[in-house]
Amino acid sequence: MAEQLKSFLRLKQVKAVTGMSRSWIYEAIRRGEFPASIPLGARAVAWDAASIADWQAARIAGTPSAESRELVVRLEPARKGAASVV
Repeated sequence: MAEQLKSFLRLKQVKAVTGMSRSWIYEAIRRGEFPASIPLGARAVAWDAASIADWQAARIAGTPSAESRELVVRLEPARKGAASVV
C-alpha cells in the first residue's frame, strides 16, 4: 500500500494558523509543548501539518500543558518513523 503524502507548513504558515509568534513557537518547542520542526535542507525547516492540527485540536479541547507535552512526545516517534520510510 502506498504511503500518503504529508503536507508541510513553513514558519510563516505555522504562525498564521496558530496565531503565535516565532519566538513563542521556538520556546514552546524547547519546553516540549509544540511539535518540533522537520529539517528540509541546510537552512530550511517545516512542520508536519497533521502534527500542527493535532496540537490545535488539543488546545481547542483545553488540554493542560502537561498533556500537551505528552501529545508532542507521542507525535515525535511517529514523525521520525515516517521519515525512515523514505
